[in-house]
Amino acid sequence: MSSQNKIKILWLQSITCNGNTHSFLNHPELEFILSHFEFVYHPVIDTTNSIIDVAAGNLDCDILILEGSFREVGFTRGRVEVSKIADIYAKKAKHIISSGTCSTFGGIFKEHDPENISGFCFDKDKKNIRYEDYASKLISLPGCPIHPRWLSFVLMMIVKGKDIVLDEFKRPLELYSTTVHSGCVRNEYFDWKVDTKGFGLKEGCLFYEQGCQAPYTRGSCNKILWNDVSSKTISGTPCFGCTEPTFPKNTLFETKTNMGIPAKMPLGIPKRTYLTVTGIVKSFKIKRFEERLIDYDN
Repeated sequence: MSSQNKIKILWLQSITCNGNTHSFLNHPELEFILSHFEFVYHPVIDTTNSIIDVAAGNLDCDILILEGSFREVGFTRGRVEVSKIADIYAKKAKHIISSGTCSTFGGIFKEHDPENISGFCFDKDKKNIRYEDYASKLISLPGCPIHPRWLSFVLMMIVKGKDIVLDEFKRPLELYSTTVHSGCVRNEYFDWKVDTKGFGLKEGCLFYEQGCQAPYTRGSCNKILWNDVSSKTISGTPCFGCTEPTFPKNTLFETKTNMGIPAKMPLGIPKRTYLTVTGIVKSFKIKRFEERLIDYDN
Protein backbone atom coordinates (compact mmCIF):
# COMPACT_ATOMS: atom_id res chain seq x y z
CA MET A 1 0.00 0.00 0.00
CA SER A 2 1.52 3.35 -1.05
CA SER A 3 1.89 6.09 1.53
CA GLN A 4 -0.63 8.20 -0.42
CA ASN A 5 -3.34 5.59 0.14
CA LYS A 6 -2.56 4.82 3.77
CA ILE A 7 -4.92 5.89 6.53
CA LYS A 8 -3.40 8.75 8.50
CA ILE A 9 -3.18 8.49 12.28
CA LEU A 10 -2.40 11.28 14.72
CA TRP A 11 -1.67 10.05 18.26
CA LEU A 12 -2.09 12.85 20.80
CA GLN A 13 -1.11 12.53 24.44
CA SER A 14 -2.68 14.53 27.25
CA ILE A 15 -2.11 13.82 30.98
CA THR A 16 -0.65 10.33 30.77
CA CYS A 17 1.86 7.81 32.08
CA ASN A 18 2.61 6.55 28.52
CA GLY A 19 1.22 3.13 29.46
CA ASN A 20 -1.01 2.76 26.40
CA THR A 21 1.76 3.77 24.03
CA HIS A 22 4.15 1.23 25.53
CA SER A 23 1.49 -1.47 25.57
CA PHE A 24 0.70 -0.95 21.89
CA LEU A 25 4.38 -0.89 20.91
CA ASN A 26 4.69 -4.37 22.45
CA HIS A 27 2.17 -5.79 19.96
CA PRO A 28 3.70 -9.01 18.55
CA GLU A 29 2.61 -8.08 15.01
CA LEU A 30 3.35 -4.37 15.33
CA GLU A 31 5.24 -4.09 12.02
CA PHE A 32 2.33 -5.63 10.12
CA ILE A 33 -0.20 -3.34 11.82
CA LEU A 34 1.87 -0.22 11.18
CA SER A 35 2.30 -1.12 7.50
CA HIS A 36 -1.36 -0.20 6.92
CA PHE A 37 -1.07 3.33 8.32
CA GLU A 38 0.85 6.55 8.08
CA PHE A 39 1.55 8.12 11.45
CA VAL A 40 1.27 11.87 11.02
CA TYR A 41 2.48 12.19 14.60
CA HIS A 42 3.28 9.88 17.48
CA PRO A 43 5.16 10.90 20.64
CA VAL A 44 7.48 7.86 20.48
CA ILE A 45 7.51 6.62 16.87
CA ASP A 46 9.64 8.74 14.51
CA THR A 47 7.46 10.94 12.31
CA THR A 48 8.11 13.89 10.02
CA ASN A 49 6.04 16.20 12.22
CA SER A 50 6.85 17.50 15.70
CA ILE A 51 4.49 18.38 18.52
CA ILE A 52 4.94 22.02 17.48
CA ASP A 53 3.54 21.12 14.04
CA VAL A 54 0.66 19.29 15.71
CA ALA A 55 -0.09 22.23 18.02
CA ALA A 56 -0.30 24.56 15.01
CA GLY A 57 -3.41 22.60 14.00
CA ASN A 58 -2.70 22.39 10.27
CA LEU A 59 -2.11 18.65 9.80
CA ASP A 60 -4.59 16.17 8.34
CA CYS A 61 -5.63 12.91 9.98
CA ASP A 62 -8.19 10.17 9.42
CA ILE A 63 -7.89 8.64 12.89
CA LEU A 64 -7.23 10.60 16.06
CA ILE A 65 -5.96 8.41 18.90
CA LEU A 66 -6.12 10.06 22.31
CA GLU A 67 -4.10 8.98 25.33
CA GLY A 68 -4.43 10.45 28.80
CA SER A 69 -6.91 12.45 30.87
CA PHE A 70 -8.09 15.92 29.87
CA ARG A 71 -8.53 19.25 31.55
CA GLU A 72 -9.84 22.30 29.71
CA VAL A 73 -7.04 24.61 30.84
CA GLY A 74 -3.71 24.12 32.52
CA PHE A 75 -2.08 21.37 30.44
CA THR A 76 -0.26 22.22 27.23
CA ARG A 77 1.68 20.60 24.41
CA GLY A 78 3.71 22.83 22.12
CA ARG A 79 2.53 25.79 24.24
CA VAL A 80 -1.11 25.16 23.28
CA GLU A 81 -3.80 23.70 25.54
CA VAL A 82 -4.08 19.99 24.73
CA SER A 83 -7.87 20.20 24.96
CA LYS A 84 -7.83 22.78 22.15
CA ILE A 85 -5.48 20.67 20.01
CA ALA A 86 -7.70 17.63 20.53
CA ASP A 87 -10.79 19.55 19.45
CA ILE A 88 -9.08 20.76 16.27
CA TYR A 89 -8.19 17.24 15.13
CA ALA A 90 -11.37 15.63 16.47
CA LYS A 91 -13.29 17.79 13.99
CA LYS A 92 -11.03 16.66 11.13
CA ALA A 93 -10.84 12.94 11.94
CA LYS A 94 -13.24 10.29 10.65
CA HIS A 95 -12.63 8.20 13.78
CA ILE A 96 -11.66 9.16 17.33
CA ILE A 97 -10.19 6.40 19.49
CA SER A 98 -9.81 7.09 23.20
CA SER A 99 -7.06 4.65 24.17
CA GLY A 100 -7.07 3.77 27.85
CA THR A 101 -9.28 4.55 30.81
CA CYS A 102 -7.84 8.02 31.34
CA SER A 103 -8.84 9.36 27.91
CA THR A 104 -12.16 7.50 28.12
CA PHE A 105 -13.43 8.18 31.65
CA GLY A 106 -10.77 10.25 33.43
CA GLY A 107 -8.97 7.37 35.11
CA ILE A 108 -6.34 7.66 37.81
CA PHE A 109 -5.40 11.28 37.06
CA LYS A 110 -8.97 12.37 37.77
CA GLU A 111 -8.35 11.41 41.41
CA HIS A 112 -5.86 14.30 41.62
CA ASP A 113 -8.41 16.93 40.52
CA PRO A 114 -11.91 15.43 40.31
CA GLU A 115 -13.61 18.72 39.41
CA ASN A 116 -11.43 19.62 36.42
CA ILE A 117 -10.06 16.37 34.98
CA SER A 118 -12.11 13.92 32.90
CA GLY A 119 -12.03 11.76 29.82
CA PHE A 120 -12.39 13.35 26.39
CA CYS A 121 -16.13 12.65 26.01
CA PHE A 122 -17.02 11.07 29.37
CA ASP A 123 -16.59 12.20 32.96
CA LYS A 124 -16.68 8.86 34.76
CA ASP A 125 -20.03 7.43 33.56
CA LYS A 126 -21.50 10.82 32.54
CA LYS A 127 -21.38 12.33 29.07
CA ASN A 128 -19.54 15.65 29.03
CA ILE A 129 -19.97 18.70 26.80
CA ARG A 130 -18.01 17.14 23.92
CA TYR A 131 -20.06 13.97 23.66
CA GLU A 132 -22.76 15.21 21.28
CA ASP A 133 -20.18 16.72 18.91
CA TYR A 134 -18.09 13.57 18.58
CA ALA A 135 -20.31 10.61 19.55
CA SER A 136 -20.79 9.52 15.93
CA LYS A 137 -17.04 8.97 15.42
CA LEU A 138 -15.97 7.95 18.93
CA ILE A 139 -14.61 4.49 19.83
CA SER A 140 -13.68 3.93 23.47
CA LEU A 141 -10.97 1.48 24.50
CA PRO A 142 -10.72 1.74 28.29
CA GLY A 143 -8.08 -0.25 30.14
CA CYS A 144 -5.11 0.58 32.33
CA PRO A 145 -3.39 0.07 30.02
CA ILE A 146 -5.18 -1.11 26.89
CA HIS A 147 -4.31 -4.53 25.54
CA PRO A 148 -2.39 -3.99 22.28
CA ARG A 149 -4.68 -6.41 20.44
CA TRP A 150 -7.74 -4.35 21.42
CA LEU A 151 -6.36 -1.36 19.54
CA SER A 152 -5.15 -3.43 16.59
CA PHE A 153 -8.62 -5.02 16.33
CA VAL A 154 -10.24 -1.59 15.99
CA LEU A 155 -7.61 -0.30 13.58
CA MET A 156 -7.88 -3.32 11.28
CA MET A 157 -11.69 -3.17 11.36
CA ILE A 158 -11.38 0.42 10.12
CA VAL A 159 -8.94 -0.66 7.40
CA LYS A 160 -11.38 -3.34 6.22
CA GLY A 161 -14.31 -0.93 6.35
CA LYS A 162 -16.20 -3.10 8.83
CA ASP A 163 -18.85 -1.81 11.23
CA ILE A 164 -17.86 -1.85 14.90
CA VAL A 165 -20.83 -2.45 17.21
CA LEU A 166 -20.52 -0.35 20.37
CA ASP A 167 -22.08 -0.23 23.84
CA GLU A 168 -23.40 2.83 25.70
CA PHE A 169 -19.84 3.97 26.49
CA LYS A 170 -18.78 3.47 22.83
CA ARG A 171 -16.77 0.36 23.72
CA PRO A 172 -16.62 -2.34 20.99
CA LEU A 173 -18.91 -5.20 21.98
CA GLU A 174 -16.50 -7.71 20.44
CA LEU A 175 -14.09 -6.76 23.23
CA TYR A 176 -16.34 -5.57 26.07
CA SER A 177 -19.63 -7.51 25.81
CA THR A 178 -18.62 -10.10 28.42
CA THR A 179 -17.13 -9.67 31.87
CA VAL A 180 -13.50 -10.39 32.74
CA HIS A 181 -14.96 -13.19 34.87
CA SER A 182 -15.97 -14.95 31.64
CA GLY A 183 -13.15 -17.29 30.68
CA CYS A 184 -11.44 -17.11 34.08
CA VAL A 185 -9.67 -20.38 34.91
CA ARG A 186 -10.93 -20.02 38.51
CA ASN A 187 -14.63 -20.21 37.62
CA GLU A 188 -15.10 -23.62 39.25
CA TYR A 189 -13.90 -22.15 42.54
CA PHE A 190 -16.26 -19.20 42.06
CA ASP A 191 -19.22 -21.50 41.40
CA TRP A 192 -18.52 -23.57 44.52
CA LYS A 193 -17.67 -20.53 46.70
CA VAL A 194 -14.08 -21.58 47.42
CA ASP A 195 -11.84 -18.60 48.07
CA THR A 196 -8.10 -18.59 47.53
CA LYS A 197 -5.76 -18.85 50.51
CA GLY A 198 -3.48 -16.11 49.23
CA PHE A 199 -2.19 -14.16 46.25
CA GLY A 200 -0.22 -15.89 43.51
CA LEU A 201 -1.76 -19.31 44.09
CA LYS A 202 -3.34 -21.40 41.34
CA GLU A 203 -6.21 -22.53 43.56
CA GLY A 204 -9.30 -20.67 44.73
CA CYS A 205 -11.40 -17.70 43.66
CA LEU A 206 -10.26 -14.12 44.28
CA PHE A 207 -13.77 -12.65 44.46
CA TYR A 208 -15.03 -13.54 47.92
CA GLU A 209 -12.25 -12.05 50.05
CA GLN A 210 -9.53 -10.60 47.81
CA GLY A 211 -11.53 -7.84 46.07
CA CYS A 212 -11.59 -9.21 42.53
CA GLN A 213 -13.71 -6.96 40.27
CA ALA A 214 -13.96 -9.42 37.37
CA PRO A 215 -17.69 -10.23 37.87
CA TYR A 216 -18.47 -6.49 37.53
CA THR A 217 -15.98 -5.56 34.83
CA ARG A 218 -16.52 -5.74 31.09
CA GLY A 219 -13.46 -6.84 29.16
CA SER A 220 -11.73 -9.71 27.40
CA CYS A 221 -8.61 -10.08 29.56
CA ASN A 222 -9.21 -13.81 30.10
CA LYS A 223 -9.86 -14.43 26.41
CA ILE A 224 -7.25 -12.20 24.78
CA LEU A 225 -4.37 -12.92 27.14
CA TRP A 226 -1.63 -10.49 28.08
CA ASN A 227 1.64 -11.29 26.33
CA ASP A 228 -0.47 -14.12 24.81
CA VAL A 229 0.01 -16.19 27.98
CA SER A 230 -1.64 -14.76 31.12
CA SER A 231 -3.95 -12.34 32.92
CA LYS A 232 -4.30 -10.93 36.42
CA THR A 233 -6.62 -13.69 37.63
CA ILE A 234 -4.59 -16.46 36.00
CA SER A 235 -1.49 -15.22 37.83
CA GLY A 236 -3.34 -15.06 41.15
CA THR A 237 -4.03 -11.32 41.34
CA PRO A 238 -7.55 -9.86 41.52
CA CYS A 239 -8.97 -7.86 38.63
CA PHE A 240 -8.93 -4.13 39.47
CA GLY A 241 -11.88 -3.24 37.21
CA CYS A 242 -9.78 -0.92 35.06
CA THR A 243 -12.11 -0.87 32.02
CA GLU A 244 -15.03 0.59 33.97
CA PRO A 245 -15.85 4.27 34.64
CA THR A 246 -15.62 3.59 38.40
CA PHE A 247 -11.86 2.85 38.16
CA PRO A 248 -9.82 3.34 40.29
CA LYS A 249 -11.38 1.96 43.46
CA ASN A 250 -10.24 3.44 46.76
CA THR A 251 -9.82 -0.02 48.26
CA LEU A 252 -8.13 -2.91 46.48
CA PHE A 253 -7.48 -6.49 47.63
CA GLU A 254 -10.59 -6.42 49.81
CA THR A 255 -14.17 -7.56 49.25
CA LYS A 256 -16.75 -5.64 51.22
CA THR A 257 -19.25 -8.03 52.79
CA ASN A 258 -22.44 -8.02 54.81
CA MET A 259 -22.66 -11.01 57.16
CA GLY A 260 -20.13 -12.88 55.04
CA ILE A 261 -21.95 -12.19 51.75
CA PRO A 262 -20.39 -9.84 49.14
CA ALA A 263 -22.08 -6.44 49.47
CA LYS A 264 -22.22 -6.08 45.68
CA MET A 265 -23.71 -8.87 43.60
CA PRO A 266 -22.03 -10.08 40.37
CA LEU A 267 -23.24 -8.15 37.32
CA GLY A 268 -26.88 -8.94 36.53
CA ILE A 269 -27.39 -11.45 39.38
CA PRO A 270 -30.40 -10.74 41.68
CA LYS A 271 -29.47 -10.81 45.37
CA ARG A 272 -32.20 -13.32 46.25
CA THR A 273 -31.01 -15.72 43.54
CA TYR A 274 -27.40 -15.34 44.66
CA LEU A 275 -28.24 -16.04 48.31
CA THR A 276 -30.30 -19.10 47.38
CA VAL A 277 -27.55 -20.59 45.22
CA THR A 278 -24.89 -19.77 47.82
CA GLY A 279 -26.85 -21.54 50.54
CA ILE A 280 -27.16 -24.69 48.44
CA VAL A 281 -23.54 -24.71 47.27
CA LYS A 282 -22.08 -24.16 50.74
CA SER A 283 -23.87 -27.27 51.98
CA PHE A 284 -21.52 -29.37 49.83
CA LYS A 285 -17.90 -30.17 50.56
CA ILE A 286 -15.84 -31.15 47.53
CA LYS A 287 -12.46 -32.64 48.35
CA ARG A 288 -10.90 -31.76 45.00
CA PHE A 289 -11.30 -28.05 45.68
CA GLU A 290 -9.45 -28.34 48.99
CA GLU A 291 -6.31 -29.78 47.39
CA ARG A 292 -3.37 -28.15 45.64
CA LEU A 293 -3.47 -28.45 41.86
CA ILE A 294 0.28 -29.03 41.82
CA ASP A 295 2.17 -30.16 44.92
CA TYR A 296 5.61 -28.66 44.43
CA ASP A 297 6.88 -30.02 47.75
CA ASN A 298 6.71 -33.69 46.71
